[in-house]
Amino acid sequence: MNPKQTVFSAMEMNKPPRVPVAPFGCGVWTIHRSGTTFKTLSQDPELMAKTNLEIYKQFKPDIVYVGSGYNNLHAAALGGTIKYREIGAPDLEEPYISDLSDIDKLDIGKIPDDPVIQTIWEAARIVKKEIGDEAVVTVTAWGPFTLAAQLVGVEKMMRATFKNKELVNASCDFAVKMIQAIFGPLVDDKTIELISMADPTASGDLISRKQFEKFALPYIQQMTSWSKSKGSKSLLHICGDTNNRLDLLGETGADCISLDHKVDLAKAKSEIGNKICIAGNVNPVHVLDRGSLDEVRRVVGECLHAGAEGGGFILMPGCDHPPTVPDENLKVFYDMAKQYTR
Repeated sequence: MNPKQTVFSAMEMNKPPRVPVAPFGCGVWTIHRSGTTFKTLSQDPELMAKTNLEIYKQFKPDIVYVGSGYNNLHAAALGGTIKYREIGAPDLEEPYISDLSDIDKLDIGKIPDDPVIQTIWEAARIVKKEIGDEAVVTVTAWGPFTLAAQLVGVEKMMRATFKNKELVNASCDFAVKMIQAIFGPLVDDKTIELISMADPTASGDLISRKQFEKFALPYIQQMTSWSKSKGSKSLLHICGDTNNRLDLLGETGADCISLDHKVDLAKAKSEIGNKICIAGNVNPVHVLDRGSLDEVRRVVGECLHAGAEGGGFILMPGCDHPPTVPDENLKVFYDMAKQYTR
């Protein structure tokens, strides 16, 4: 069973011969380590592909994320402007949906013409051609609630969940259409067979369980249903403390839920591990970035012990990891999963 088959076996709730292991995203780390910049790569699909392939050849992750960290550039594709930072993912400078009438003025048809999205698409195809079916190749995007919050403004979105529910629903519905347009061509030509979404604004640290159920869950379900209709799998990561909504995560329709390090992995395995593949959740900062090798071994071992029994589990960091994570810590992270005996 090759790495791709191992990942998909776990997502199908089977027990593959070894524990699948992958980062989540790791775009900032990849770019920082390669000595280039987000802006430079946004204009050069061959260089973008090369940075991903170099990491793949060294660490052999089971999932390769192309275009990770460019999610705000997706948000800018219909008229926003981007602020590049010296280190870190680019930011959308200003939201551009103020009211419902603004949504009607936006044209999804412009997405295929966006030069950054074209770069990501071409880079993904180059990586796929090189890797083939050996490992999973995917592209990352914001989840619906987070993309909508970027378009509207996060603070305004939070207020609107109480005062302007129509704007929240309309912007989330529009965000779904945007995400489908971003993933669509790559799913259709089988460049990617897994869509990867991060929905951090749907975090338990930002919205209540009730808000999540009303405003985030339905649109995540739209995306996962769309993915299934295309013959693709889906991976969903939600940052922060989601311990009080694990059952709702099990209803998202995703093939795999990536859990933040704040989540009790053993609890998640017990509550939803029999119905959905879970991934996680090594602390990316205090352990992978700043921890000693012994601490990395200890925490990775704890995660494997909590999650791996019975299958349906992928070892991942609890979120995207920082740009300064040492190679030796990552090597331990990958090696322990690949050598783990249940």
